[in-house]
This record gives sequence, C-alpha cells and structure tokens, in this order.
Amino acid sequence: MKRLAAWAALAFGVLYFLLPLLGMTEFSLKMRRGVYSLDAYAKVLADPRFQETFSYSVIMAIFTILFGVLLVVPTAYWVRLKLPRARPYVEFLTLLPLVIPAIVVVFGYIRLYNTSSWLPLTGTATGTNILLMFGYATLSLPYMYRAVDTGLRTIDVTTLTEAAQSLGASWFTILGRLILPNVLVAVLSGAFVTLAIVIGEFTLAALLNRPAFGPYMQLLGANRAYEPAALAVIAFGITWACMGLIQLVARLAPKPAIPVKD
Repeated sequence: MKRLAAWAALAFGVLYFLLPLLGMTEFSLKMRRGVYSLDAYAKVLADPRFQETFSYSVIMAIFTILFGVLLVVPTAYWVRLKLPRARPYVEFLTLLPLVIPAIVVVFGYIRLYNTSSWLPLTGTATGTNILLMFGYATLSLPYMYRAVDTGLRTIDVTTLTEAAQSLGASWFTILGRLILPNVLVAVLSGAFVTLAIVIGEFTLAALLNRPAFGPYMQLLGANRAYEPAALAVIAFGITWACMGLIQLVARLAPKPAIPVKD
C-alpha cells in the first residue's frame, strides 16, 4: 500500500509539471493552421535579436562563472581550513540573495554606481556589464557556494594542504593544482546552475538596460503568440540540458583518493 501511494504521488508530480509543458509545446507547433510545424522555432532561431541576446547572455554567464569560481573556491577553502567557526556566518551571508529580491539589489547598484557617484559604472556599457556580472554572481552565490562547500566535504582538506606545504607548494599551487581539481565536479554543478540563472534572469538586465535573453523573452511574449511558447520550450530545454550535464559529470567523476575525516 505504501509503495502504491508513493508511485501515485510520483505520477501526480510528473503530470503536474509535464502537462503544462506538453500543452505549451503543442501550442508552439500550431503556428501553421491545421498542421503541426516548427515555423515558430524557425522564426525565433532566425531572429537576429534572439542570436544577439542569447550570445550576450552566454558570454555574461561565462564571465559570471569565472568570477564566481575565483570568489567562492578560495573563500570556502579558507573557511573550512582556517575559520571553521565562521562557517555559520558565511553560510548565512550566502543565503541572503534568496531572501533579498533582485529588484532591491539592482536599485542599490543604480543608487551606488550611477553617473554622479564616486564609481560611475552605469556611465559606460563596459561598466554596466561589469555591474550586471556582479549582480548575476550575487544571485548564483547560494548555489555556487553550496556546491563547492559540498565538494570540499568529500576530501580531507587539512591533510592535503599539509602534505602540499611539506613539499614546498605555495597557496596558489595548492588551490589551482590540488583543491580545484578535487572539487571540479562541484564547481561544474554550480557553473551549470549559474548558466541557467543567467539565461533566464530578467530584473537585473531589464533595469540596467542590457541586451540580455531574459528581457528579450519578455518583449517577445508581449507582442507575439506562438513564438514566445517556442522560446519558452527552448529555455526549458537549456535548463534541463544543464541539469542533465550536472548528473553526467557527477556520474563520470573519479572518486577522491583521500577519504574525508569530518
């Protein structure tokens, strides 16, 4: 009886999430009256604005991931190695982006970095792009930090560090050639989640007036009928592909050679 109830709950959850997606997919195929076609997808993919905004968001995602790795990996490593008592406070700080709305973050950025401030980042396109990257990194911080911290739990950080230092390795060598390869799966998991966040984010890019994919989706949805549904299916496909890559990387990753002593 319990097994039947579990399968029934699973089936309900699957139908709850899949039926709207199937309905949206069917609607996106009805652009040509009377037959199913991929006309909506062809129009979206051929739209120069789609190519421009999607390319921009992918580039911003790459820079955001690199910045997030440079920020999170040394921080999580140092907290676990030298400041274990500070872990609750660091975890609390990394959770703040989940409870502070993105619109509050972006208005704070505009207030602090407008053209009349001491650091007028919004005065140039490059400065605004940097500001947007910081905003994306802030939104993805809870996921990136959790992924890296979980990866660090699978290795004995103290033993690895002491062994490397006994051989004369510098801190940069320890981080780049010892710690990072051991938590690479965790870093990639955080990177894929960051990519999904950047691709679909709307508030930061819209208020900073950047040509990102999120505002393009909103603009297309306000003016077209079938193309927005096709675009939403493409966005779902990108997100699911990222989730599949996370699972694939986790399965193919080698196990750490040194067991954890936690």
